[in-house]
Formats: sequence, structure tokens, C-alpha cells
Amino acid sequence: MKHLPLLPFPLQTSLKISHHFISISSKLVKFFPNLSLRLIQAEMPIKDREYASLAIFAGVFYFIVIFSPLSVIALAKGFVNFAPVILFSSLAISLVSFLYMIFYPNLIVAKKTREIDKNLIFALRHLLVQIKSGITLYDGLVSLAKGNYGLLSKEFAKATNSISTGTDEIEALEELVYKNPSNYFRRIIWQVSNSMRAGADIAVTLEVLVSNLSQDQMVQIRKYGAQLSPLALMYMMMAVIMPTLGITFLIVFSAFSGKPVPEAIFYLILVMIVVFQFSIIGAIKNRRPAVDL
Repeated sequence: MKHLPLLPFPLQTSLKISHHFISISSKLVKFFPNLSLRLIQAEMPIKDREYASLAIFAGVFYFIVIFSPLSVIALAKGFVNFAPVILFSSLAISLVSFLYMIFYPNLIVAKKTREIDKNLIFALRHLLVQIKSGITLYDGLVSLAKGNYGLLSKEFAKATNSISTGTDEIEALEELVYKNPSNYFRRIIWQVSNSMRAGADIAVTLEVLVSNLSQDQMVQIRKYGAQLSPLALMYMMMAVIMPTLGITFLIVFSAFSGKPVPEAIFYLILVMIVVFQFSIIGAIKNRRPAVDL
């Protein structure tokens, strides 16, 4: 990790500068108790208070970069009345930069979770076939680590590397539980490790897990389909019906009043429609379940 978004300098340089805010960030991390865990799950090798100091540095930097030149221009042009607007805009952008930095590990974790959940059921079926054919659990995990399952293969590779260096299989699997953000993955690994501790048949446990996971994914698909109908209705109302009726009303009002409608209003409506359509597309994409069929 050599660079982070919104940081104006490379990571090491930014860390040296942000060290001046370490006393503030040490108190600030109390308001973000999950930050340390999210950094671990996002595989970002940095302490929570150091990361918080980077977020403070980013906020201060963008406040100075925006506020200073705009203030100089406003004073040079005599626009003293714009000082509150400049101050508010600079503070708003500074706050957005700070919050984006603080919650950036959450974005990485969410993306990682979706990638893992997408391939999880296929990996479990692969492992179930391996176990039923008489292959040991370790060899099955090695097969998954070498398989084409994206981040999930990398997670199993960590476990196999730990086992090959002398770590107990159960301990290696339980170590994945803490560092992995996927609830489904953690639940499955816990149940497998518990079966190993109890001496139960792992193949039976995997069959139950595959069945339960398949049912959960079917429920997610049904929920996603049910959510599409109100989203489609909202799209029709906000992107088609209301703009059409609004423009028609403006034209009729202009004809009766004799006052022309400013051209800027039509551009404003167009921008609002575009922004709304992108928002709807984002909402549909975010609600899509992490299922790869």
C-alpha cells in the first residue's frame, strides 16, 4: 500500500506530515470503534490512530487548498460578501474528504465481501466433491487455493501456507475467521472447525452448508426481484412522468403569462434527470446480491 485516495503525497510522506495530528486522532478513534478491525480486514497494514491522522491531514489539506486561493481572489475582486460562502464550501469539502478517508476501508471491505460471497458456494461444492472422493481436507484446501475463485482462493492460500509451516488446521482456519469480512465465510469456517473439533464427518457438514447457502442465495434473489418493482416505479415517476408534466406546465404557464421560461431551467431539469438516473443505476447495482450464476 503505497498510496491512498485523496492523499496529496505518497503514503510515507503523508504519514510523516500527519504525525502532528496523532494526539487528536488518538481521541478521535474512540468514535470509530470498528476502524481497527476494518483496516485488518481490508489488509491495510496501518494502525487506526495513524489512519485517522491521515484522514485529518486530508481534511486540513483540502480546506487550505480551497479556502486560500478563493479568499485571495475574493479580496482582490472586492467580493467580501462571499467570505461566508467560501468558508462554508471549504469546510464542507474538508469534512467530505475526512469522512471519505475514514470510511474508505469500509468500501474495500464491502467490495472484498461481495467478491468472496460470489464464489463461495462454488468453492464449497468443489471442496465437498474433493472430500467425498477421499482427499484430505488439507489437499482440498490446496485445490481451492489453486482454483479460479478470486479472493476466496487467496484466503484459502493463507490457510494452507499456515498449515504447511506447522500451524494446526483448526487454528489456521479460525485465524481466517477474524480477518475475513464475509459473514457467510466466517459462519462456514466456524462450522467446519467445530466439526473437526467434535470429530464429525466434514462431508456431511459441507452438504448441509451448501444446501443452506443455496437457500439463502435464492431468498436474496427473490428479495432483489421484489425491490426492482418499486425502483422501476420511482424511475418512471421521477425520470419520465414528472419532467414531462413539469415542462408541459412551464410551457403552458409561459403562454398564459407572456413571460418566457428561462433557458437555464431546462438545463437544470436535464442535469437533475441525469443525476437521478445515475443514482437509480447505483441503487440497483448496490442492491444486487453477491450471486454469480
